[in-house]
Amino acid sequence: MDWGMANRLSKLIKPDGHCFYMAMDHGYIMGPTHGLEKPSKALVPVAKYVDAIFATRGVLRAAIDPTTEVGKILRVSGGATMAGATLSNEDWVISIDDIIRMNVESVGLSVFIGTEHEHQTLLALTRLVNECEAYGIPVMAVTAVGREMDQKKEVRYLSLACRICAEMGVRVVKTYYCDGFEKIVNGCPVPVVIAGGPKTDNIVEVFQFVYDGLQKGAIGVNLGRNIWQDECPAGVARALQAIIHEKATPKQANDLYLELKDKKG
Repeated sequence: MDWGMANRLSKLIKPDGHCFYMAMDHGYIMGPTHGLEKPSKALVPVAKYVDAIFATRGVLRAAIDPTTEVGKILRVSGGATMAGATLSNEDWVISIDDIIRMNVESVGLSVFIGTEHEHQTLLALTRLVNECEAYGIPVMAVTAVGREMDQKKEVRYLSLACRICAEMGVRVVKTYYCDGFEKIVNGCPVPVVIAGGPKTDNIVEVFQFVYDGLQKGAIGVNLGRNIWQDECPAGVARALQAIIHEKATPKQANDLYLELKDKKG
């Protein structure tokens, strides 16, 4: 592996082989999402717990301190919004020159397997891999499911999507947790990171599926709304850090969460 690629990956995947990313890219399709109206404010309470953030170039340039030590994964796909007819009509929208100027550790792009835009998103992914590999920049594929998440959030579909992304040459795949998750990991030759999905009202459920996912082979998570939409984001982040990097159980993680939540109160 080239030195540059290895160096960037070392900042995203820690020596224990695990990672904790916080997704902050929701605005590119959802606009000013609750809890993320001011991205810089959302990052402050959790920065010391997360390994990296997943954000757009607009948010990075306008709202994130360039001296931050938090890793950066740049969202480079776009072209559709919640106001449109479909979320799958995306493409690669940022030039390799701008990716290099942003000096990020990695880039991420969504693919929509099984949709009418499968072909264009897969070709966008392969073009991105071709360009980024030349500069030692790892690519993370996101197995997006658009508005059809309930129908697509099952092991057969996600196993197919993850394996295809790996076959295209990505270094990491982000996908959803589901029953039979170990089949996804076992069929994917590159590391798998768990996506968060919609905000849940029971934070213990989040701690449980993250813990279960790690036991079944995931290397970490890329969560957003279940962190910065919680009433105590720092508590959630500290609890997830403990599960991912300290082998804490869901109960131990919840105890940490409640401790920080009580201090905040």
